[in-house]
Amino acid sequence: MSTEILIVDDNADIRNIINELILDAGYKTRLAANFNQALSEIDKKLPDVAILDVKLDKGDNDGIELLSHIKSKNKNVPVIIISGHANIEMAVKSLHKGAFEFIEKPFDSDRLLNFIKRAVENFNLKKENQEYENKLFSSYDIIGNSKNITNIKELIARKIHKNSKRSKNPFVILNGALLDSNKYELELFGEEKENGSISYGALEKANSGTLLIDQVSEIPLDIQSKILRVLTDQKFKRVNGSNDVTVDARLVCSSSKDLKKEIEIGNFREDLFHRINVFEINIEPLNQRISDIPLLINYFSKKISENYNIKELNIDENNSYILNHNWQGNVRELRNLIERIAILQPNTKDKISNIIKESLKNNNFDDQIAENSLSVPLKEAREKFEKEYLTIQLKKFNGNISKTASFVGMERSALHRKLKGLGIKEFN
Repeated sequence: MSTEILIVDDNADIRNIINELILDAGYKTRLAANFNQALSEIDKKLPDVAILDVKLDKGDNDGIELLSHIKSKNKNVPVIIISGHANIEMAVKSLHKGAFEFIEKPFDSDRLLNFIKRAVENFNLKKENQEYENKLFSSYDIIGNSKNITNIKELIARKIHKNSKRSKNPFVILNGALLDSNKYELELFGEEKENGSISYGALEKANSGTLLIDQVSEIPLDIQSKILRVLTDQKFKRVNGSNDVTVDARLVCSSSKDLKKEIEIGNFREDLFHRINVFEINIEPLNQRISDIPLLINYFSKKISENYNIKELNIDENNSYILNHNWQGNVRELRNLIERIAILQPNTKDKISNIIKESLKNNNFDDQIAENSLSVPLKEAREKFEKEYLTIQLKKFNGNISKTASFVGMERSALHRKLKGLGIKEFN
């Protein structure tokens, strides 16, 4: 699809000159002669690049308002500001607001065309990077066969099926742990600025779609109360706004903290918890789902090899460093390890094993066992090792005694006796 450029200027001659220049360069164009026409074109469909005159029919800073409006919708769209009444203050203001370039009238056609070409390249590069990131990280499936992950598959499948009408609408993510404490309200509800422009918040962007609030436990109590009010009233006011904005968005929240404990210590509102806890999914940490690790290794190896266009990685799924690692970063940490191996492209199993060992050495189970074993008698050291070893193997095979016994080379009845003797509780 050809790049589309929006040209906004109230002077018909200048508008036509820029239009012909851009068409001759092989791009598509859309034209607007005043502020309202420009606003309509932007809201109808965002252009790939915009060229905006500063002063139109509405006021002296029309172009700056349109610039802010475009950036509130997609910050990656390059905007070139042009003006016949230029000064240093105006240029600095437009660049501070996110303009790609600022050019004075009368302008040199070659210079403007050079700006346009650079803007198009900039947009395409950011678009390709975004598409690559989405392909690499956002399209992963839910992988695993542990009891916990199998239940999650079913629950999520039912939920998606039940609410599939929203699937084509926006999916917006707000990370509560990464926001400046002073910006929660702005990020959620947006802002009406003194110049009349609007900065849209996450709630409004997610209208008719889904808003995921990641690490909801990190949101301050005063903002929690406002979220509760939105869930109750289905409307809110933007910061500095006077009119209600109606919103219909499905809210999904995640937290790495126990919200019930956060309620007990006064960090989370109980009424908000009950409002968002209509449907709950608990995900155990990866080190409690060892049986899923080999499946995840195979899955990520295949996906990442495809994305890097390299031969599929041959990673030993029973590597002790992987199975015994603590995985504080859970699945993301495992995926990053597989990607690191793909980037380094080792050509032997030994080299792959060395990368894994080096990457995970700070929490290496083998080293911990060796250190603990040196300070106790042989019998106790052997019992400690057996207990750790058999506990891990049981987790690896999801509590299946027959599979565990076969792998460790014991009779099923002998393994039962061994587990009982070591005080290891069997699980299903």
